[in-house]
Amino acid sequence: MPDVLDLLMGLDQAKLPEKKVKIKRLSKECGEPVVFSLRALPYNRVAEIKEASSEDMAIDILLAGVTAPNLRDKALLEKHHAPTPAELVKSLLLPGEIEDLSREVERLSGYRTATLEEVKKN
Repeated sequence: MPDVLDLLMGLDQAKLPEKKVKIKRLSKECGEPVVFSLRALPYNRVAEIKEASSEDMAIDILLAGVTAPNLRDKALLEKHHAPTPAELVKSLLLPGEIEDLSREVERLSGYRTATLEEVKKN
């Protein structure tokens, strides 16, 4: 069995996992696929969100993990009369969609999924 230190030394800096997801309801309404691009959050960003511990943690996670569309786009905010990206998310998405997107970002970040496996002796 190779030395774990040697294996770790052979790794490059970890690239954050990414994923694309289609929002079913919005896709149906638009008549075209509405696809959000998501990226895992690095440790420091997760710590910042937890420290802020707002009542809208799911929205904070979603906003941090969605790379496209740009939910901070000024024209999009104005179109939906949203003073902040958080308010835009609340006006565009249903509560369940917000939770699902937030959970998907969490999964990409290593939460809500099994990341360890027990090593059994032979």
